[in-house]
Amino acid sequence: MTPGYNALRNGAGWLDLRSRGRIVARGRDRARFLHNVTSNEVKKMIPGDVCYAFLLTPQGRIQADLWILCRQDDFLIDTEPELREKVRTHILKYKVADQIELEDVTESTAAIGVEGPAAEAIALESRAPITLTGQPGFRIYCASGEFDDTVRRLEAAGAVAASDDDARVVRIENGKPRYGEDIRETSLVQETQQMHAVSFTKGCYLGQEIVERVRAMGHVNKKLVRLGIEGAEALPAGTKVSDTGEITSSIFSPAAGKVVALAYVRTPQSESGTVLDAGGRAAIVV
Repeated sequence: MTPGYNALRNGAGWLDLRSRGRIVARGRDRARFLHNVTSNEVKKMIPGDVCYAFLLTPQGRIQADLWILCRQDDFLIDTEPELREKVRTHILKYKVADQIELEDVTESTAAIGVEGPAAEAIALESRAPITLTGQPGFRIYCASGEFDDTVRRLEAAGAVAASDDDARVVRIENGKPRYGEDIRETSLVQETQQMHAVSFTKGCYLGQEIVERVRAMGHVNKKLVRLGIEGAEALPAGTKVSDTGEITSSIFSPAAGKVVALAYVRTPQSESGTVLDAGGRAAIVV
């Protein structure tokens, strides 16, 4: 186990998230407009509130995932590094006469994640309850020039540097999917099982008709699940699971002593405890 992995699992690890996309939404109509183009409740947010949401096509396919932070005079949108321009373009595509402007502030700002069971004991201001790994934790946003000083303060408070690889292991151990790896442009909301990204009481939004239609049907054909797989060698993405499913990501888990993976499997096979075959190895839905 690396020190960073151990910190994320058992203490407090800090993550350099400067590469993630950060977009500021301003303008009189910002709340109403973002409410209408994202899958979660935005209009009722007050400064300090955070929500996780999807951007959908009219056909209900997931184009991006976002963390939305409500601030006094704007919203901060936090997304995957490769989605910066896609998110901005997708949102503005539906702007008509709305008073909203989007500014990409990725280069002028910085983001740091602090995650792990001891993260909450680290007292720093301006914290947003956002997690990359699925562990308890928060995110700090600051000007790019304040990054080094903020890291020094975090390390003085006990946080340990954790790498992207450390974070990926813990993320998959916790069954937390990443857009572009486990969540795809073709994915439907219910297939991902990330229902905290959706409000079913907010009224109309882009893609809502399909989300509601799937809910009315009561099922999807496949679901994203976490698998425990015997052995120490991770399986590549695309490895077949019982002929009808496939692995999206996998790692060797030091905590479990075996391989842990995320995979899409047929809905009847998605119940906890179901034994499947992954690349010729026993795989159990956990």
